[in-house]
Amino acid sequence: MDQVMPAGGGSSGDGSNLGTTEVTLGTDAAYAPARPASPAAGRARPLRNVSEMRHFFRTNDTPIYFVGATPFNLLGMDRWIRNFSYVTYYDGWDGAHPRVFTPRHKPYLEFGSGEEINNWLLENAEVRAFIERRRPDPATRPKIAMVFFDEETERICGELGYDLILPPAALRQHLDSKLVTTRLGNEVDVPSVPNILTSVHDWTELTAGAGQAGLGHDLVIQTPYGDSGKTTYFISSEADWKRHHKDIAGQDVKVMKRINNRSVAVEAVLTRNGTIVGPFMSELTGHTRLTPYRGGWCGNEMYPEVITGALRSTAAAMIRRLGDRLGVAGYRGFFEVDVLVDTDAGEVYLGELNPRISGASAITNVTAGAYADMPLFAFHLLEFMDVDFDFDLGEVNERWQDLAGEDVWSQMIIKETRPVVEHLDAAAPTGQYSLDADGALVFRRAALDWHQLQNESEAFFLRIYGPGDYRWKGADLGVLVTKGRLQTGAGKPALTIRARQFIDAIRARYSGVPLVPPAGPPQPTGSKSL
Repeated sequence: MDQVMPAGGGSSGDGSNLGTTEVTLGTDAAYAPARPASPAAGRARPLRNVSEMRHFFRTNDTPIYFVGATPFNLLGMDRWIRNFSYVTYYDGWDGAHPRVFTPRHKPYLEFGSGEEINNWLLENAEVRAFIERRRPDPATRPKIAMVFFDEETERICGELGYDLILPPAALRQHLDSKLVTTRLGNEVDVPSVPNILTSVHDWTELTAGAGQAGLGHDLVIQTPYGDSGKTTYFISSEADWKRHHKDIAGQDVKVMKRINNRSVAVEAVLTRNGTIVGPFMSELTGHTRLTPYRGGWCGNEMYPEVITGALRSTAAAMIRRLGDRLGVAGYRGFFEVDVLVDTDAGEVYLGELNPRISGASAITNVTAGAYADMPLFAFHLLEFMDVDFDFDLGEVNERWQDLAGEDVWSQMIIKETRPVVEHLDAAAPTGQYSLDADGALVFRRAALDWHQLQNESEAFFLRIYGPGDYRWKGADLGVLVTKGRLQTGAGKPALTIRARQFIDAIRARYSGVPLVPPAGPPQPTGSKSL
């Protein structure tokens, strides 16, 4: 689970044979980067505890930038980290946020991906001048973080003298394969749902292989790359195969037994001293009031009952083992894992790996665990800053897990769901909202982020598209964050009455002029805005 736009493209090229699950991964060395020199020349000793870590970041002189279409993922990090700023394509505050910079001159461009938006921002003359003005001295290399990047991003940062504080793009692409993730998990006893990694060409070959592996006749097939909601196929009959065979036949795929499950998302960060596991969250997916895409991700919830007891301990241990294996492959820093809880058997399985900052980061970095220690992303920064640290991450992990049962946060991505193309003349403003005495949602005040929310009657809305922009089916209107649940139950949850009220109230603040004949930006731009 990322934001809205999945990374991917291409084939894993792993050549698995039908009916076998024994695999090896012998390409780690090709991706392993050099570890940073430590301790830093400017420090006499490593950081010894979280208190010293806080001091380090509160006195930080190195400019750090999050670059993206919006600041959504890491909004609020500037509360903890001095000299942390956002360079974004969309500005929901219209210049009022002191740490958000957006170019004034933005000619119409048809972006095809989040990577293209970020590369455009890095090369933009206004952005380059902004970053250059804030260098403490010519020798300082600004630190750049983002969700979506590629080899071109690495080239641009190298030319401009910026440090891209992320694992190599080639390594991330390699690990993004669902087949590679499955194999890495198998190596360290992090099992996936019973499966075979294979290439099939027809229905007979599929059923024979699945039968030999004991997967039954109700199957789930995933291709290596892409959004799991759009590259996952449910096959229980030859008619299903015929419907999807053009997307499956001849490819290396993962064929799984179909189980009744709940998907649980959790972020983690791999450091030189071990893996820290963040809070567990459920997902909002496919709600027709929020997204026009069946199965499309549209938010997260964090609450004590997401996963409890032995299952939580098992899942956390699995993620730490997976993190250690990623380290052997050369990876370091932030990653997100989807685990699947088998609701019938009470088992926990590895779902998929997202080797990047994700859409859940917005909640992870505002939890009780973040305030007790530091936001999870701060540990990522330590891996890429010129500083060493040497303190007990076991205690940090214990605190994060102990405090997870004391916090409730939710977020939802509100997309345009109607088949319209309009030029917006009004939109919901960014800021804090609350329910008044009559139960109506009203705008209370301008706000920089959601960290000040106190209870479930309050919400923060981050506007993405505003007056002067276009909206169309699938466009991201904004993100609403609140304390409290937005879904009912845990099996097949529905949106709560309060969630529906929030959605309707926000949508009512948008209005636009229809374009005839239909025109405007292509859909891909909107789908990459978060």
